[in-house]
Amino acid sequence: MTTLELQQLNSLDASDFNHTPCYCEENVYFLCKKLCSNGIADAQGSDLFVVFISNDNKQIPLWHQKASNRADGVILWDYHAICIQRKRDGDTHLVWDLDSSLPFPCPLATYVSETVRPSFQLFSEFQRFFRVVHAPIFLCHFASDRRHMKDSEGNWTAQPPTYETIVAEDGSVHNLNEYIEIHAADVGKNLPADLTSAVYSQKHGVVIGEAQLEEFFSQIS
Repeated sequence: MTTLELQQLNSLDASDFNHTPCYCEENVYFLCKKLCSNGIADAQGSDLFVVFISNDNKQIPLWHQKASNRADGVILWDYHAICIQRKRDGDTHLVWDLDSSLPFPCPLATYVSETVRPSFQLFSEFQRFFRVVHAPIFLCHFASDRRHMKDSEGNWTAQPPTYETIVAEDGSVHNLNEYIEIHAADVGKNLPADLTSAVYSQKHGVVIGEAQLEEFFSQIS
């Protein structure tokens, strides 16, 4: 990592980015755009990956989350979305999570051990799965009209952002469910070369297990 890159990272704070509680998918969308525009990431976002975390039951425990009321920061999300920045030449991969109380950004290994805690024995219904989508693909195709944040009577379950909804380049207005529907059956059992290369071409990326996350980013080129 160059001296300039270090200076840029040290000058960043999570408050510099758009953040609306309970709208992590939109937060990560604009985070990726800003990282590209301010030079922290490649201009096209080729080094960025959007990662959705969920499971069949829509119950995933994550630690060190700002929304938690517990001392250890654990909370049970239905899904969560973060950005992982791939670093080359042995540099540390970085996690950008606007909802985390860990350093911002956080080294991937630290984030996995402190937030995901794969060594913590969980019941099978709480296992976390990760949909990894290459950011340039995500920024082209993602759309949300926030319908999932309204109850049966049309009331907001959480106050929405003040900016306009995100529309995909093809005109789609809502496809969030295509990203957050993540099931154990979707997980690749190993990490062959075709899986790590597929992330660069598949609209909805690839799904991996929590024990594969660090290995996946060590293998992608």
